Amino acid sequence: MPLQRLAAMLLAVGMMFGFAMSASAEAPNNEPFKPVQVFDVKAGKVVKSVPNDKQFQSFAHSWIGSVTGLAPQLKNDDSCSYVYRIPLEKPATIKVNGIKVAAEDVFLFYCDEKPPLLLVFDEQRRPYLLLFSADIKPFIQKIGLP
Repeated sequence: MPLQRLAAMLLAVGMMFGFAMSASAEAPNNEPFKPVQVFDVKAGKVVKSVPNDKQFQSFAHSWIGSVTGLAPQLKNDDSCSYVYRIPLEKPATIKVNGIKVAAEDVFLFYCDEKPPLLLVFDEQRRPYLLLFSADIKPFIQKIGLP
């Protein structure tokens, strides 16, 4: 049962962000990337969308470069307040524990008193939760939430 709840939560997050992006599938001509979005878990919706830039791309690639392994199962609790979606300029290949994933987006789970986690989806939309060691403070300062 907990695995089913986890799958449902991951699918819901992917769908919420997917629906939010469907209205603007392409970035405007003056913006090189799709926007970075902030999903408020408790509110159940995207609460902030900001222009994506090279610095956000750098943050995401530093997280990907610091992946240390697959994360243990995420428990469905109230400690995760925000999920951040950073669309990548081009797919990034992540290799971990014998798995190779070409991710188009990186989702950062920010949970109180827990290490942050990355969520990526493979080409078949299967979710992978990843542990990583890079500092997220500069990203949080730039995005402004929480």
